Amino acid sequence: MSTSSERIPGGAFGKGSAASNSDHESSDNEAPRRLRDSKKNKKAQKNHIPPEIKQKASKYSRGHDSEATPVKARSKKAQAKLDHAKKRRDEAILEAARSEVLLTEQAGYLEADKMERTYKFTQKQLAEHVDISSANKIFDLHLEDFGPYMLDYTSNGKQLLIGGRKGHLATMDWRNGKLGCEIHLRETIRDVCWLHNQNMFAVAQKQYAYIYDHTGAEVHCLQKHKEPTRLGFLPYHFLLASTGMTGRLVYQDITEGKVIGEHKPGYGPAHVLQVNPFNAVVHMGHGNGVVTLWSPQQSTPLAKILCHKGPVQAMAIDHTGTYMATSGLDGRVKIWDIRNFKAMHEYTTLKPAHSLDISQRGLLAAGWGPNMTIWKDALSTNVTDPYMKRQLPGSTISDVQFVPYDDVLGYGHSLGISSIVVPGAGEPNFDAFVANPFQTRKQRQEAEVKMLLDKLAPDTIQLDPNFIGKLDPRNHLQRHHDKLQDTRSQYDQNKAEGKYKDSNVKNKTKGRNSTAKRYNRKRQSNVMDLKKLQDIEKLERELREKEAKRRKIPQEQQGALSKFYMEKH
Repeated sequence: MSTSSERIPGGAFGKGSAASNSDHESSDNEAPRRLRDSKKNKKAQKNHIPPEIKQKASKYSRGHDSEATPVKARSKKAQAKLDHAKKRRDEAILEAARSEVLLTEQAGYLEADKMERTYKFTQKQLAEHVDISSANKIFDLHLEDFGPYMLDYTSNGKQLLIGGRKGHLATMDWRNGKLGCEIHLRETIRDVCWLHNQNMFAVAQKQYAYIYDHTGAEVHCLQKHKEPTRLGFLPYHFLLASTGMTGRLVYQDITEGKVIGEHKPGYGPAHVLQVNPFNAVVHMGHGNGVVTLWSPQQSTPLAKILCHKGPVQAMAIDHTGTYMATSGLDGRVKIWDIRNFKAMHEYTTLKPAHSLDISQRGLLAAGWGPNMTIWKDALSTNVTDPYMKRQLPGSTISDVQFVPYDDVLGYGHSLGISSIVVPGAGEPNFDAFVANPFQTRKQRQEAEVKMLLDKLAPDTIQLDPNFIGKLDPRNHLQRHHDKLQDTRSQYDQNKAEGKYKDSNVKNKTKGRNSTAKRYNRKRQSNVMDLKKLQDIEKLERELREKEAKRRKIPQEQQGALSKFYMEKH
């Protein structure tokens, strides 16, 4: 024992204890450091965005890029709110991109062998190779006594509304075969249209437009819509638009009952009307081949397009608001790019197409006479062969419509209504917050309340829907100065082109000092018109001439008698 105590003196024990204390201290300091590093790593992993997610997030962004044009506020509180809103918007875009993993459904199309053609496949052959639920969607309802029929589907594709020309009206859950309501109005029906949900719908009857509920009871008689021929509903603005034999376009708010706008294009009776789902602009087709674009708050059309040499028969717009298809009495179906209002390509039918529709996946359907033709990729490219064909001998097709979120096409004709399967027509993945095909009663009630709270004002309808929220950074003086500069430059350009040679403004001095004249002069002191610009130019010319006369002649140019006269300039 003594030897061991000598080998390990007391100092050695002290050193050992110090080493152990230092180890404990280092371990105590290492733990918070590891915790901080782990938090940093978790934060870095959370903030790390894979490149494939970034690529997917680009298609979910809305409006202009906020990083390219950052908005700066004067106060810190406002800047913090802007930063928080931007952060939430970016997070929503990333979450939408990440949720694509859950979208497992994919769209499929008909594929034929080398010697076969897809338009030769019949519905009987398709029914043998699809599942039972899809095969049950192929049906015909024979209603020969009250046709031809117009039809409309709800936004989620669950309910079907049909209206016969001779007064037959019915709603149904077409997938389950359940009849909602059925009435006979004993009056001419020209068009039918669902409103914001399946509880209310509008009908264009002989004299006025009427609104009914899901039980078939009449709710309103819209007397401002006289002799309507076509109806259109704006779901985000709760506006019902109609045109008819009077040639007028009428907007009415269905929540308040007020008439928001009433326009008269001046082209006679109109039978074609479509609502652009992208910007809520109403497209009207007229008898002279012109298509006009309207907004409820503007008395003049936003644009005019000469589409056909004869009357416009039908029109369809895709859900992105990029392409428009029109058919005329000349038997042509033209595809238009609405962004630059130019015709891309056209197709020919043996008879004028009286109904057009574009599916969510870009299929174009045209009903002409007893025939119906469907083209695939017909909007972006000029295809030669159709995708599918259908013929109903002894009838005339009056209306065609694709079912949202389903590969089904419904069409009305003089013998009733029919439904066929069109592979690849509908969007396979739906957004339950936009349109839910499996919506319950409670979800429908909540969605209706939310739609009313998010209702948009009519003045937000423009060709460019991204104009909302844009701010002009210039102050009032800068805007006024820029306006004067533009007016002056425009005047100089017109004068250089010789547009003002024969337009001499006369000076009318009679009664110029009356009270009304003085008030108008004072009120229009900042208005730049032709006379004012000519007066300004005349005054500047006189000042230049006067200054030239006052200018002194240099000494080397003066003569001996220069003090007795002044040279003329």
